[in-house]
Parts: sequence; structure tokens; C-alpha cells
Amino acid sequence: MRTGRPKKYTIELAEGQRAELERLARSRTLPHSLVRRTNMILLSADRLTDTAIGLRLRCKHQTVSHWRRRFVEDGVAGLSDAPRSGRHRTIDDERVADLLNKVLHSKPQGRSQWSVRALAEETKISKSHVQRYLKLFGLQPHRQKSFKLSTDPFFVDKVHDIVGLYLNPPDNALVLCVDEKSQVQALDRTQPVLPIGLSYLEGVTHDYIRHGTTTLFAALDVATGDVIAQCKPRHRHQEFLSFLRHIDRNVPKNLDVHLVVDNYGTHKHPKTRAWLAVRPRYHLHFIPTYSSWLNQVERWFALITQQAIRRGSFKSVPDLVRKIDDYVRYHNEKRRPFVWTATAESILAKIERLCSKINGTEH
Repeated sequence: MRTGRPKKYTIELAEGQRAELERLARSRTLPHSLVRRTNMILLSADRLTDTAIGLRLRCKHQTVSHWRRRFVEDGVAGLSDAPRSGRHRTIDDERVADLLNKVLHSKPQGRSQWSVRALAEETKISKSHVQRYLKLFGLQPHRQKSFKLSTDPFFVDKVHDIVGLYLNPPDNALVLCVDEKSQVQALDRTQPVLPIGLSYLEGVTHDYIRHGTTTLFAALDVATGDVIAQCKPRHRHQEFLSFLRHIDRNVPKNLDVHLVVDNYGTHKHPKTRAWLAVRPRYHLHFIPTYSSWLNQVERWFALITQQAIRRGSFKSVPDLVRKIDDYVRYHNEKRRPFVWTATAESILAKIERLCSKINGTEH
């Protein structure tokens, strides 16, 4: 009586074959089924029995035997799923290419973007097939994303300067990201908010009463995440100078202070420059135009908007200011710095790729 596996299905791996299979087995992007089958072959080559391999990989020993036989017959290609039976394609490659070209290079008559129904009508392909092909090729003609390229002639130098402050801050110095969130509205819903409950959402009226606005000035310490903030009624150089004095009173006197600011006029006003000129420990760093994403305090503004302002209801401007101050105190008690990881080189490379797309050199 014969026992064990047939000799013709015994696996002997050459050095190059084993290296390729080990690379596939380590992959984090290939389908799990292919990675598991690769592990079956490697364990089989190490002379483990089908039963032992099945126990280790949590599958039947018949499954191990099947894929071992497929590997012996067809090599690595045999580990992939064989073509399944079913109805043949009814839409040839030319019609698919025509569909894709319409999405990429044309607009429907009288409309700004293609829809599934419009493409189906134009190409005589069913809506379900159009939707399937759009998903397969990653096309979303109904969506847009916004961008804005900086026109600053010193963009590269400024990126290196700002990112250098974040990744390699100077010794014996504070790096503060400073900006203003203007026109913060004290909005009050016209009727009381309906509280959240089991199986239903919090309810608010769609309309509101305006009680006025305030301007939130903030300085974010990039090393600790601590925020110095003040609310002021207007957004002029006088208020910015007042905020600079507030910063000066609240930072250690023995440290240099590097201020990251945007190109708003109040930051370049002659009186602002004069105030800084007699205080040599202050150093101003301007971000490039249209590059507010380089200023970390903008991320903090997004947090306070999301967590305290947007869904708030305020009876007056003093009520709004009080709740902003409460949020700042809470934030500083739980403060954590934002972790900046992007290098200047990676940012410039991304800008270069975007410019290539705009110039039509790639899709």
C-alpha cells in the first residue's frame, strides 16, 4: 500500500523561486488568499505534511494538496484563481475606451459634468455597466477637489524656512504660529435645540439670529500645543499690536520668539514693523501666499470651529467670547502638539506633481 504524497508533487524550490515566494508571502498589498497559498508552498517545500500545514494555516489538508499540485504544474501562476465560467463580455474594449474618453476629454451638451444616466444615454451602455466601469477605473466625474497654487516668487525659500522651524526649531527660542479668525458670528437659533435621544438626532432650526461678530487672535506654540488667545471686536493693525503685547507678557523674557504669520496687511503695517524693530528677540516668518496650510494654527482654528463654534448657540457676543475662552482653557489643560512630518522636499515634490497634471503631462 502506498503512503505519503506522490513523488511528482514533491516540491523542490530553486534559490530564485524561494526568494520570489518569500517576497509574495511578506506582501501587505496582495490578496490574502494568494499570500496564504504562497505560505502553503513554502511550508510544503520544508517537508511539512499537508495535515500539519492545514492546522497551521487553518484550512483543510485537501486544500493544501490542491494548491501544491497547481504549483507543481503551473508554477507561481498556478496559485492565482483560474478564470471562472459565466457569460462572455458583451461590451468590447473599444466601447469601454470610448466611454472613458468621453469622461476624460469632453463635457455633455448644456451641462458641466457627466452623470451615469447621461453617459449611458450617450454610449448606449447600461447604467449598471457605466457605474461599474467608472468604479473600476477610479473615475468620479460628479466630484471636484479644490486647489490653489502659490504665486509667491520666494515660495521655495519660504517653505524651507517654515518647515525648518517645525522640524528643527532653534535653541532657546519659541516658535509660535499666529493668525486671526475674523468675523466669528454669535449665532442664536430661533427656537430651542431639541436634545439628542435614543434613535434620533439632536434637532436645530435651520434659521438663526445674528448678534454680532468677534475676531479671534491665536498663537500656537508648536513645541507644546499651548495656545495664547484673545478675542477683539475688530481686525486691524491696532488689535494685532495689542495681541503682540499680550504675547510678550505671556512668554518667558529670556527666549527668542519666532512668529509664523501670513501675508495679511496688519502683519506688515509700519507700526507693527516699528514695534518689532525695537524688540530684536522677535523674528517674523511669512508663509508663501495662498499657503495657509503651512501655518499650524489653522489646524487649531478648525478644531475650535468643529468642537465649539459651529454647533454652538450664542445669546450675544460676550456669550460667544466666554465660550471661546472656556474652550481655550480646556485645550491648554489637555494640550498636545501637532506632529509635523512633511519635509520641504516632499512638499515641493507634491507641488511639482500637481503642476505636471495642470500642464497635461500626466493623468
